[in-house]
Amino acid sequence: MYCGKCGNKIPDDARFCNLCGAPVEEDPDDLFTPSGYGKPKKKAGWLIPLAFVLAVLAAAAVVLLLFYSKPELRCKVFGHKWVEPTCTERGYCSVCGERGEDKIPHDYGKNGKCKVCGKQSAKKIKEKKPVQDADVPATVEPEAHEPKVGIALPTKDLQRWANDGERMADELSIAGFDTELAFASNDIYTQIAQIDNLIDSGCDVIIVAAIDGSSLSEPLSRARDNGIAVIAYDRLIFDTDALTYYVTFDNYMVGTVQARYIVEALDLENNPGPFNIEITTGDPADSNVRYFYDGAMDVLKPYIDEGKLNVMSDQWTIEEVCTPAWSTDEAEHRAADIIKTYYKNADIDAWLCSNDSTALGVENALAENYAGSYPVITGQDCDILNVKNIISGRQSMSVFKDTRILASQAVKMAGQIIRGIDVDVNDTITYNNGVKTVPSFLCECVWADADNYKDLLIDSGYYTEDMLIR
Repeated sequence: MYCGKCGNKIPDDARFCNLCGAPVEEDPDDLFTPSGYGKPKKKAGWLIPLAFVLAVLAAAAVVLLLFYSKPELRCKVFGHKWVEPTCTERGYCSVCGERGEDKIPHDYGKNGKCKVCGKQSAKKIKEKKPVQDADVPATVEPEAHEPKVGIALPTKDLQRWANDGERMADELSIAGFDTELAFASNDIYTQIAQIDNLIDSGCDVIIVAAIDGSSLSEPLSRARDNGIAVIAYDRLIFDTDALTYYVTFDNYMVGTVQARYIVEALDLENNPGPFNIEITTGDPADSNVRYFYDGAMDVLKPYIDEGKLNVMSDQWTIEEVCTPAWSTDEAEHRAADIIKTYYKNADIDAWLCSNDSTALGVENALAENYAGSYPVITGQDCDILNVKNIISGRQSMSVFKDTRILASQAVKMAGQIIRGIDVDVNDTITYNNGVKTVPSFLCECVWADADNYKDLLIDSGYYTEDMLIR
């Protein structure tokens, strides 16, 4: 037999090779036999290593396929199966233990709890409303919309506007409407921005007393495009078809009442005169100024033409007698100039003032610069200071526009619009804003003087007696 290590021929009973010293194999099938050049030849056992190599290559191919086709599920080192990360622990290899660096974020549901780990969010999760396709019927009823009315007024500095805003807001709240009230400090651009904000806040109706009736066409067009109705409050808004309604007093009649009071006080029907008169109106940007002026001049102009009334300053056109922003100071300054220039040696018999703030300016100028007989002075709004002047004799009258009635009518019209019922109007021909004739509701007005102010203002609850005495 031969040595299984070196191939040396050894005796059959040998236990070790006499050449290399290797132990003799006991199984003769495992020994080499001479072949070719006398070297040992291995039996068919070579097939096993070959099969192993092929299996390893196949496994490697599978591993590579899985690793590159879905790397997020495989260990990045060996391609082992990867346990995905959660919001409580990092991902790791299920074989070698390799761990990733990051966790996935919590997946909070509608109730604020994570869908993976159940952790409660520290923040309130705002539920996202699903986008509803126009062609697919909604499966969830929309939330109930609380009707909202916006109010945009010129300023809080005039008592009248402050009272109107507070009253409308209170009545709208009682009626069950959400309300937002804005005062613009007599600044046009502020009012435009406030109306834009009211549109964005979800108003159904906006009530606007314009600072400048010609400056709001753009925001009103935006309101119309958003399905919002607009009510002009006591001041008409021009050059827009987006104005829905107008609520006001009969402003032409306001001027008429003031002028008739002067006619009766001077007894122009019976006295030949002449009597001296001056005129002060309001802000030219206020649409009502034209109505006040026209109503008064339609009564007074015949007496001016006849010579019974004389305007010493020769300032009587509407452009000459206006007062920017209805300013008391502006009215006082102009009146003082007129008194110093034309009435050093003459009496003023009447001074037509369109409202109480301008009347107050004229009264201040008279107190500082005038020594003649005191004139008849008109006004409008029955502001507290002016009523006190009526009581003391410094002012003759003020047109009482009970703004409680006006505010309540505006609230009523807003409610009718929201409820989709017929809206109260009593004039469909008078107020054209340059684009359309605006359906309007005109409230009535009366005048108050020293003889009837208690009945009109105190007994009606508009003022208390203490408010007018202090």
